[in-house]
This record gives sequence, C-alpha cells and structure tokens, in this order.
Amino acid sequence: MRPCLVSGTFLRALCINRCYSVTVKLARKITCLFVLYLMALPGIELKAANLIQSDICVYGATSGGVIAAVTAARLGKSVSLLVFSNHVGGLSSGGLGVTDVGNSGTISGLAREFYLRVGQYYGSTNIVVWFEPHVAEQAFLDMLQTVNVPIYTNQQLASATVSNKVITSIVMTDGTVYSAKEFIDTSYEGDLMAAAGVTFTFGREGTNAYGESLAGIHSPTYTYAYDPYVIAGNSSSGLLPFVQSGGPGTVGQGDNHMQTYNFRLCLTQNATNKISILPPTNYIEAQYKLFARYIAARVARDGSVALNQLIDVQTIIPNGKTDINANGELSTDYIGYNYTYPTNNYAGRQTIYQQHKDYISGLLYYLATSTNVPNNVRTNMQSWGLSKDEFQDNGGWPYALYVREARRMVSDYVMTQSDVFQTTVPSDPIALGSYALDSHPVARYAVSGLTMIEGSIGSSVPYPFGISYRSIIPRVGECQNLFCTFALSASHIGFASIRLEPAFMMTSEAAGTAACFAIDDAVPCQQLNYTKLAAGLKADGLLTSWGSGQTISSNGIILYQGNTVGVTFAGSWANGANAGGWNGSYWHDNANGKGTKYVKYIPTLPTNDLYDIYLWWVADSNRSTNTPVDIVHPNGTNRVLVNQVINGSQWVKILTTNLNSGTNSSVTIRNDNTLAGSYVI
Repeated sequence: MRPCLVSGTFLRALCINRCYSVTVKLARKITCLFVLYLMALPGIELKAANLIQSDICVYGATSGGVIAAVTAARLGKSVSLLVFSNHVGGLSSGGLGVTDVGNSGTISGLAREFYLRVGQYYGSTNIVVWFEPHVAEQAFLDMLQTVNVPIYTNQQLASATVSNKVITSIVMTDGTVYSAKEFIDTSYEGDLMAAAGVTFTFGREGTNAYGESLAGIHSPTYTYAYDPYVIAGNSSSGLLPFVQSGGPGTVGQGDNHMQTYNFRLCLTQNATNKISILPPTNYIEAQYKLFARYIAARVARDGSVALNQLIDVQTIIPNGKTDINANGELSTDYIGYNYTYPTNNYAGRQTIYQQHKDYISGLLYYLATSTNVPNNVRTNMQSWGLSKDEFQDNGGWPYALYVREARRMVSDYVMTQSDVFQTTVPSDPIALGSYALDSHPVARYAVSGLTMIEGSIGSSVPYPFGISYRSIIPRVGECQNLFCTFALSASHIGFASIRLEPAFMMTSEAAGTAACFAIDDAVPCQQLNYTKLAAGLKADGLLTSWGSGQTISSNGIILYQGNTVGVTFAGSWANGANAGGWNGSYWHDNANGKGTKYVKYIPTLPTNDLYDIYLWWVADSNRSTNTPVDIVHPNGTNRVLVNQVINGSQWVKILTTNLNSGTNSSVTIRNDNTLAGSYVI
C-alpha cells in the first residue's frame, strides 16, 4: 500500500471522541481497534495515537530501521516502526545513491534482498548499489508492506521510562507513548540509547585509549597552498569564513571532533526535470573567498580545474542523475560545524541542518555564477539542477543530513582498529564489515600561513571482519532490552569502517532476530544464547564469517586481489582509480611489462562439480582486446581471450567446466601478447 499521510490531529481527535469518559483499559482497546482498522484501509499510513503497544519498537525508520522491523515481523512479532519525518530509508533513500559497499560479497541477508529489489526495479537480476533515491524508498516500503509493518510518522523522542534496567515505554514530543518488550535504536544519533541511560561517547579517542595508532588528533595537511586570512599574508586581519580559529592540538590526543557532515545531492541535467539551485537568503559571494583562492591555487599548480575536481559529480546514477559528494580538501563537506550535533536538541539540530544546506547551496550557486570561478566550471555547474522528481515535498533537497558519525555506545565490546585489521577477532560476530577506514576531515585551520585540514583517514581493510554482537547491546549492568545498531560500540577509528549503510542494515537484521529470541527465551539481551542467534542468522542468509580468504555467497565463490588467501601474482600491478561498480579498487598492468605479469586466483572448491567461471572488469577504450585468461581444470588448461574494451562492470561468463574439490584448479589473468599501450584489468 502506498503511504498517504493522515493528519495526526484528525486521528487523535477521532480517538478522543470515541474514548472520552471511558476507562484507560477500554481506551487502549479502542486505540488498538483503530490501528487495525486503519491498517486494513489501502492508502492509509498510520499517525500517532495515544498509546501504541507491540512486541518490538524500532526507533528510527532508517535503512537499518526498516530491516530490523521487517526481520522481527517475519519472525512473527508485532512491530512499531517510528519515523522521525515522513519518509523511510534514511541516507539510503536520502541521496546516498552511490553506495559504499567495500566487498560486495559481504552483503548478505535482508540487505542483499534490498539491493536485489532495487535491481529488479531496473530490470536486473543482480544486486544494484547505484540507484535513485525514490527507487530505494519504494523498495523499503515494499519490504515493509509484505509483512504489514505499521509506520508512525513525525515521531521525535522526548523521554524513556526505565525500570529495573528495562525500558517500559518511550514518549514522543507529541505525547504519544510506545510500550514494547524490546526496543531497537536505529537512529543515526543514538537518541534512544542515550535516553535509556546507556554509556556513550562522541568525538575521537586518543591513541592510548585502545592502543590505536590512527586514533586522536593528526598532523594537519594540505594539497594546494592557499592563504586563510582576510588580507592575504596578514594574520591580524582575521580568518576567512570556513577556517576555524585555534589549532589542532597535540597529535595523538583525543577531542570532541567528528568527521564532517554534508548532503548527498541528486542532481540532473535534464531540462524538464531540473530545479534551479538558488542561493540561500543570507548568501554573500564574499563568504566564499576561500574558494576563490583554492581554485586559483589549483589552476596555478595544475594549469586548470574542472567541476568534478571541486565536487564529486558521480554520474553513475540511472536516468541521468548524480550523487554529489565532497571531493578534495575544500568542497561540500562543511568541516568543523557539527561538533554540537550529537547531543543537541531537535531545534539545535535543525539549525545545523539549515546551516549545512545554506553552505552547500551557496557553494553551488557560487560555482555557477562567480567571475572568480573559471568559465568551464561555471558553465558546467549551470547545467545541473536539483531533480524535480526526487524529494518532491522538500523542493528537491534531501530530507536527511549525512550524519557520518554522532554518539557511539560504549559497551563490553568496543570495535576498534585492531578488529578492523583483525589483530583481534570477536567471538560473537553477527555481520561482516569490509569497507576502508574512511574518515572525512574533522577540522580546517590556518597553519604557518596556509589553509590545512586535519583528521582525514583513508586506509584499506585487508580482509572482511566480524562485528561483535556485544557491540550492539549495552554493557552488563545497563539496559537489558535495548539494541543499538548504528551508534554501536566502536571507537572513532573502528566506526570509520563500520558506519556504511550495508553494514548498518546487517547489524540491524541481527538486532531484529536477537530481539525476537530475547522475547522467546525471556532473557536480557546480554544473556542471549549466541549459538542459537548465530544459527538463526545463518538460516536467514546473514554471513557472520568470511571463510578462507574468499566469499562464499548465493552467487558462488568470489576471489579478487583483496583476498589474503587464494591469490598470487607476478610483476608490478597498479590500483585503478574508478572501480566502476566493483566493491573496491582493481588492478591493472599499467600498460607495460607485457609478458611478465599475471594474477592467479586459486579457489577452495567444496565439491567435484560443473562450475561456471565469470570475470568482472572495468571497461574502457584503452583496455586490452585480447587479455589471455588461463583456466586450469582436471583435464588440462583452457585459454580464453577476453576483450576488456566492452562488457564492463558486470559478471561475464567465460567458461563452463568440471572442477574438482580442493585447490587444484585456478584462473590466471595474464598480459602476454597484449598490445603495447593497452591496459590489462
């Protein structure tokens, strides 16, 4: 059923007219009758009544919230799903259409089902992780509809009632009360977790807190030399806008800074679907003088600058749309203006939302109109506008601010740098993470007369890692019926890899299953039988371990150069820049050393069987048209020549053959006899 917002005032008035002068017990029954009756009417979306009761209450209809609610409903529990605004899906339907997935083989369970549903919308039978916002929201709504999960809109938390370490009810700002046996906090901010009195933190730990080499304050860096002062070279003239006062502090120490926020914008060049990007009402071109200097510095050093070097115009969204992200040290990231966000009230957060919107809309308008911007950049920026058919009740602007990091729970297991690099391994994994340690900058300062940023981290993860069950529940001695799946227990460094939407959905599915089991077994979440939970997650297709260096999923066995087992190579291979839909970087032969380079993939096969062998590559006009691929099988070796100019960014079957169990078979990609100047992928 398509949601059609019913006035909350109307629904409450209706209940009051029917419930006035009757007992509280009877009023509750009547409220429930209204819920059931409204759910039976097509086109009706629920709004808040006075008291809502369910087995499980999910606070936050983000991507994780939807998955947690669907999981619990499929396991036979009644669910209340609370939406902060009017839309479900969080960032996944809020403009973040170019999904950061890490290793796509780790996406499992209902997260994989979601991406398959998106693929079906576009006529694909595979998972699709680049999509339009409205398609993602519809996929989430379809999943909720299949199990009739009621959605309660415009619900903002006011307080939580905790008795004997158990949440008995939560109250919204409109007075609505929700009671449940188990609660799942799937908000980006961890608001319910905090309201329940659970220990949390925000900002950055120092290196000594968890023994993390990447933790704490970093040394400021810069790529282009440009002046931060109002009068160039004169520090007494003051700092230009967007440069923070003070300095970074002592390297390695902790602080309250978090990686920066922005919006992920869905833009288009389609004239019939384009809304012009207007400046904010407080726009003054002089506010963006720092950008003029930055652009001039880039032109002086590189000879030119393009729009896509100032903002990341990711033109891989279907139907000619983009997912705009930050690119470079001065871009759409509003660095340093989110420090008060995690613990702020709703009015304060709305102010921060508006400040970010003003900053980014002003920036895009500046790039389109200022004579301090090169003509090629202005012309290109003028061709883009907000997509009229996205975020239709918000003027084409995303509903959700990209909150990359806010509160983080502190539990009995804190996911840290050592977990991501697997020098420690949790004994109770519930899902897999695989994305790089990725932290956007936290601050911008004037240092030695130059503009510098601080806090960026970009470090690849060698191998998919397990996320601990204990990281999504409070520590022993704290709340016993709460799960927290985004603002989970992790250090700033550990969180930098886990914070992506696929992992969020998978931890939330685990929470939905665990909440059901906690009800069934009548135990606190801290005493849940992990063996039973792991078996339940496995039965539902959720991967909790990676195996011997390879992905084993519904799509078979996947090997690539990020695996630590089963891949050998000869010669020097370079990392490619644009993965073209693959889960991470790829290798190429740099168009040299012909006849000396190969990459050999050796799978561990479970059975003797007939196998299909597929390759994936990133196609381009400069690729090799005759890349030799040798497949070793029990009867010998077959060589297949692959044209990598075409058929890129998809699985392409190259051979079907019998293979035996074990490690005696292999696939080797070589650069023998390929043309000089052509790239082997």
